[in-house]
Amino acid sequence: MLAAELRLHDVRVLVLEKETEPASAVRIVGLHIRSLELMAMRGLLERILPHGRKRPASAYFAAIPKPAPPGLDSRYAYLLGIRQPVIERLLEEHAVELGARVRRGCAVAGFEQDDEGVIVELADGERLRSRYLVGCDGARSTVRKLLGVGFPGEPARTESLMGEMEVGAPPEEIAAAVAEIRETHQRFWLRPAGVGVYSVLVPAAGVSDRAEPPTLEDFKQQLHAIAGTDFGVHSPRWLSRFGDATRLADRYRVGRVLLAGDAAHIHPPIGGQGLNLGVQDAVNLGWKLAAQIDGWAPGALLDTYQAERRPVAEEVLDNTRAQTELLATEPGPQAVRRMLTELMDFDEVNLHLLKKITAIGIRYDFGAGPDLLGRRLRDVDVKQGHLYGLLHRGRGLLLDRTERLTVAGWSDRVDHLADSTAALDAPCVLLRPDGHVAWVGDDQQDLDDRLHRWFGKPTP
Repeated sequence: MLAAELRLHDVRVLVLEKETEPASAVRIVGLHIRSLELMAMRGLLERILPHGRKRPASAYFAAIPKPAPPGLDSRYAYLLGIRQPVIERLLEEHAVELGARVRRGCAVAGFEQDDEGVIVELADGERLRSRYLVGCDGARSTVRKLLGVGFPGEPARTESLMGEMEVGAPPEEIAAAVAEIRETHQRFWLRPAGVGVYSVLVPAAGVSDRAEPPTLEDFKQQLHAIAGTDFGVHSPRWLSRFGDATRLADRYRVGRVLLAGDAAHIHPPIGGQGLNLGVQDAVNLGWKLAAQIDGWAPGALLDTYQAERRPVAEEVLDNTRAQTELLATEPGPQAVRRMLTELMDFDEVNLHLLKKITAIGIRYDFGAGPDLLGRRLRDVDVKQGHLYGLLHRGRGLLLDRTERLTVAGWSDRVDHLADSTAALDAPCVLLRPDGHVAWVGDDQQDLDDRLHRWFGKPTP
């Protein structure tokens, strides 16, 4: 996603991927509302939708099932379940179509930076030089470790086994057993993943050493321990093991090297927020890094990446910590869980939690101003169709309902739509390339000040 965002601004990009082939694990991931909005902003949603399965939007906080409350302010108020290799392939194709280069089988072994750039050394000894380096290399990030950035937090307390396999038991028997067990064991499921194939999740306590890959026998052992049967599981497609470690990088940037996604933050997978958090990091960072490389970025623009995204990650870590506590089977957490289940019947509580999970409640601190300032703008109707259709190029946008303002001097970076009919409860708004509102008002001088803040000096 980051490579594609950079290519929208004609930045030369090389993606180094240590794996020689795409990931084989066919786990299902979910795209939440905010990520779906970002895909729509880049013209990607129509490409992605046929490969996924829409499900009703829901906070599903700590696996507490509640329908979505009224008041979801989005045209994309649903969850899209999609197989991880598919979304990875679609995003790679998108980046390559825009001109990004991808080299597989290239592991980064080291790097050194100076005032002008970064020299990256690959495992085979090859050396490459670039202006910047971004580590999007996951929880065990080589870039983060070599950079010497701390990764404080809590180690895993519980671990789970997850995989896809064929199941011999009848579907109705599985459904009845799962419904009964999940009344007290939330870290347990068997979910259909195809004809005769199920996604299986069980606690990993008491099975093989965590350093060793899990086996089918491990799954059978845990299924027997919890359900009294292994449901006839066989022929696994993939098997994995994960924990609930929670960690956040001290810094997202050191000089010309930056971190994004799981390289910067890890947390329990409950709520399905990890992929979404990383994609949103990329869209926040892409245009800022491109501006820095192109030479028009205001002095502190690149530093706003950490200032904006690290607090968001902190909130995600906190909500996953809270959800994890509510999955425990002890009487105390179960009592709190029952109380929260009652509270989520109030629409305000349910909506508050849903906004946290889906990231549509984020408000960046852009200073004093209307409540809309710093928030993402929904996909409103405009005379040319939908607002997000005007953001495909990753540029800023002035939505001008007065039809008398101008972005002269910034027109090489910011588009202008004069539309008095736009469905907007504000006179005019200036949108950053990530869809967040950078200014609200109708005064040209005030607008120029904000354009200068976010998009640098005007072009003569």
